[in-house]
Amino acid sequence: MRKKITLIFFIFSTVTNMVWAARPFVTDDARLTTAGSCQIESWTRVYRTSTEVWALPACNPTGNFEVTLGQGRAFYDAVGSEPADDYIFQAKTLIRPLETNGYGYGLAAGTVRHPAVSPGPNLFGNSYIYLPYSASFADDQLVVHINGGWLKERTTEKNLATWGVGTEWNVNERVTWLVEAFGESNPNTYWQAGGRFSLIPQLLQIDTTLGRAASGNRDNRWISFGLRFTPSKLF
Repeated sequence: MRKKITLIFFIFSTVTNMVWAARPFVTDDARLTTAGSCQIESWTRVYRTSTEVWALPACNPTGNFEVTLGQGRAFYDAVGSEPADDYIFQAKTLIRPLETNGYGYGLAAGTVRHPAVSPGPNLFGNSYIYLPYSASFADDQLVVHINGGWLKERTTEKNLATWGVGTEWNVNERVTWLVEAFGESNPNTYWQAGGRFSLIPQLLQIDTTLGRAASGNRDNRWISFGLRFTPSKLF
């Protein structure tokens, strides 16, 4: 269960561009990290009985090909429990970039690895692919993101459909409110709501959200805090 809870937050990545729809979204958007630059998103997610810490660097070397490589570590409150590590690799490209008062879509694929589950050269993990779609309204004041995809769950060999819907309301240059729901076909459904604040517009953001599983299990509720650094040019 803990592995599944950890994994669901990366099905729609990155994050991310953003690497996935910009933090703190799980549902991805039709944007990329700035061409010729990299960004890093880092956050912690606190549950009732565990805490996760993540860092996801992403780079766009060619202008329309973004690569994300990151790591997460989960710490459990139970006595004697060891931290669990996850690694993620993802590639993303856009078929139609998102434009103001228009729409865009792309394609992303990746894998999540859990070395502690299957040590040695053949790391154990899940593979996924999805289509991120975004639409802009009212000069980007309102932006809606929709994801649909597929996940191969290696433990059970199951093929699962994945989905996500997120909405961001840009109040001004610094403040954005958001709400989203996401899940998979087994079924697992989650939602979260919160906001982000630009300390330095176009460069440094902080964010926070509250979320939970639709089932209402107290152990599946969380609060998250994140940081996103997006320099305009690195190479």
